[in-house]
Amino acid sequence: MKSDDVKVVATNRKARYEYTIEDRYEAGIALTGTEIKSVRAGAVSLGEGFVLVRDDEVWLMDVHIAVYEQAGQRTHEPRRQRKLLLHRREIGRLAADVQQKGYTIVPLRMYFKGPYAKLEIGLAKGKRQYDKREAIAERDSDRRVRRELKEYGRDLD
Repeated sequence: MKSDDVKVVATNRKARYEYTIEDRYEAGIALTGTEIKSVRAGAVSLGEGFVLVRDDEVWLMDVHIAVYEQAGQRTHEPRRQRKLLLHRREIGRLAADVQQKGYTIVPLRMYFKGPYAKLEIGLAKGKRQYDKREAIAERDSDRRVRRELKEYGRDLD
């Protein structure tokens, strides 16, 4: 399998705005047949999702995978809990980190790595309101500088 054999299905842009991502993990996902077909079609929403560590297992909660229409009556519940597949020591590390105040685990992106559906999860700490405003101001100033440089570059031609 090539390392560039990755097809991104969904990203959680809201997570990068709401949280500071401190650490990232790659997890496999236990999916049913109709879920994997919906994921291949790109019918996934990670926006409201979060991850829980419970009884030495990691669970993906509130991620919406749309119902696969061609399945008929044998379909899945769109927002069901899905088990994430991680190494035992990674689960232990995540469980210890989440016990600290202010930390949570959020899904960042879902992708296919070869034939397998994977989920990138991040250990995240919530941003304060002033951090969010600061990030917006920085992004706007960068955009303004790029625009000015572009205009200045045109004047030289």
